[in-house]
Amino acid sequence: MNITYKETHDFTREQLQELFLSVEWSSGHYPDKLVTAMKNFETVYSAWDGEKLVGMICAMDDGIMTAYVHYLLVNPAYHGQEIGRTLVKMVKEKYADYLRIIVIAYNNEMRFYENCGFEKSDVSSPMFITSLWT
Repeated sequence: MNITYKETHDFTREQLQELFLSVEWSSGHYPDKLVTAMKNFETVYSAWDGEKLVGMICAMDDGIMTAYVHYLLVNPAYHGQEIGRTLVKMVKEKYADYLRIIVIAYNNEMRFYENCGFEKSDVSSPMFITSLWT
């Protein structure tokens, strides 16, 4: 398998729906909203197996100090191929001069992010208002 990476904001609703539902994220049930969201993120890096979208990372930033990783997902059929780590590395390189890169990790994904250089905060916790179930 030859995975290629690119920076783009243009995805079809079907590509996004397939990727998001592959990881069982409820936002995959709103593909039209995802298409719009991808166009609005500052940074979107994606991983491709030919024409198939198999992973992506999306970040937003304030332009100088703080970047927030909002989405990182890799189709489970492609786990174990360093795709997630490569996408995180791309974001870390882009925001190397920033003072902070933040991610909200699901508890079962904490080790992955720690292995990518993130540290769990002892002084803060994520909080949400959401109607999504994942």
